[in-house]
Parts: sequence; C-alpha cells; structure tokens
Amino acid sequence: MFTQLDPPIPLHVLGKGDGYALGVIDYGQEHNLIWVTAIDETGEIWCAPNPEVRMQANWTMGRAPGLAMKASKDALKQAAS
Repeated sequence: MFTQLDPPIPLHVLGKGDGYALGVIDYGQEHNLIWVTAIDETGEIWCAPNPEVRMQANWTMGRAPGLAMKASKDALKQAAS
C-alpha cells in the first residue's frame, strides 16, 4: 500500500541527508516501512527502509538531533571535503 503524505514530513535518511518524505510504502507485517524521500541537497528521490530514517530535529517540539543523525551528517560532510 502506498500512502501519500500531505504535508510532507521533514526526515533525515542516514547516509543521504535531510529531505522530505513524500509517501510511505507498506508491504505488510513482514517488511519495514519504505519512506519515499526527496533529498534537499541533491534532489534525489530515495526509497529508504524504516531503520535508515530519522526525524529531523525540531526546536519547537523539543526534539534534538539523535546520535545516528549527527554521525550521518558528519560522514556526509567528510565525504564532501
């Protein structure tokens, strides 16, 4: 089942960067959710499995960036240099 998200949800895909989830694919109980995400920096569309996706930090909601997201962003910066 495909569910289009309206509005899109700001996410971070580990190893790819920040972006907006446009939809979610659910293949059923034996599979991870698949997040269809447009990556901000590259414009690429990635279908990322649930374990590779994190919510972006949100100061208003009191959500700090998690350790996995910090490590992913650090790795992306190193790869770009």
